Amino acid sequence: MRPLRITVLGTGYLGTAHAAGLAGLGFEVLGVDTDPARVGALAAGELPFYEPGLQSLLREGLASGRLRFATSYADAAAFGDVHFVCVGTPQRPGSYQADLSQLEGCLAALAPLLTRPCLVVGKSTVPVGTAARCAQILARRSPVGQRAELAWNPEFLREGHAVADTLRPDRIVAGVVSARAEGRLRQVYADALAAGTPFLVTDLATAELVKVAANAFLATKISFINAMAEVCEVAQADVLDLAEALGHDRRIGPGGLRPGLGFGGGCLPKDIRAFMARADELGVGHALGFLSEVDAINRRRRARVVALARELAGGSFSGRTVAALGVAFKPGSDDIRDSPALDVAVTIRGLGATVRMFDPAALGNACRAYPELEGAGSVLGAARDADVVLLLTEWPEICDTDPEVLAKTVARRAIVDGRHALDPARWRAAGWTYRAPGRGREPE
Repeated sequence: MRPLRITVLGTGYLGTAHAAGLAGLGFEVLGVDTDPARVGALAAGELPFYEPGLQSLLREGLASGRLRFATSYADAAAFGDVHFVCVGTPQRPGSYQADLSQLEGCLAALAPLLTRPCLVVGKSTVPVGTAARCAQILARRSPVGQRAELAWNPEFLREGHAVADTLRPDRIVAGVVSARAEGRLRQVYADALAAGTPFLVTDLATAELVKVAANAFLATKISFINAMAEVCEVAQADVLDLAEALGHDRRIGPGGLRPGLGFGGGCLPKDIRAFMARADELGVGHALGFLSEVDAINRRRRARVVALARELAGGSFSGRTVAALGVAFKPGSDDIRDSPALDVAVTIRGLGATVRMFDPAALGNACRAYPELEGAGSVLGAARDADVVLLLTEWPEICDTDPEVLAKTVARRAIVDGRHALDPARWRAAGWTYRAPGRGREPE
């Protein structure tokens, strides 16, 4: 029996990681995208974004001949036994709803070309009910009708950990309507199943909900500890000690209880907003009303870091220089979408400060998006003559900065640790005024 051949439709972050990962597992994989420039870069072994370890996996797949890229849906239909749909579902402009135009366009292009039985597998994050509509589109528009079957297999990639999460997932969710579809997905994930990865079989709607529910829960947990940070500041308590104590409760656990600047990126914020919008459409918006406050708490963390920086700047940013250390939404990524760090930097620039930023991966993206901000090639370069230093993304090369060395380049020794990544005692011993959200004032 011929091994399964796989196509991956959409070669953004998710699609590229999935295609390279499957090729690394021994499958023949064709990645398809309508952007010729992106396809050309990937075919040359170049990643259009930063992700640790992924470029080498991509190049290994290309060198082996198991991985290639194309712009043709006709090639995809002729090649693939299993088609993974990995296109983007961004937030719709002016709305909390998800924009499904890329998904709809992908299916509209693929379905009429499906002339033999196959499995189409959605991996994109979508509002519940989308899969059922996609199944109807496939059955209606494909020449083989219902033999072009649909399944839903949500992704759980973390930026900065995409290779590990692709090759060694912590669970696999298979939303299917037949034993045949389940069997095909078990073939695709045979290595992970052999290693003991849980394989959870559900209906289509439950599979769709797993991803958005997981993101909603994580966002809630992060915002909960940041809400506690607000209380800790006025009560002269310490949110880090509080988080540690809570994390020892086995019903709660430590994961996600990291106070600071809050969450961002291209997935978590837009996914919880789309979840709220879909719940409203279904008439159960009240069930997710708490997510509005989760979102609001997260946004307030940014404002609090700005307020702490203004305090250290003497009450006004006018004429001040501020160093923004880190602008990616998290370390291990060059993604600046809905980045709390970059939002803080832009806000402070708007309040009159000169803002000079450093980030080991996202600096170019940030400078292109916000040319009014200055870029620097190092931590020391960003901190030159700064009145206030802000730690906004906890990259190791930023967190490992020696406070004694940094003190020699700044105008004033004042730092806001927006990610609780530094040792306050060490920085205070070096003469720095140290502030962090959620920690009561300590003697200087």
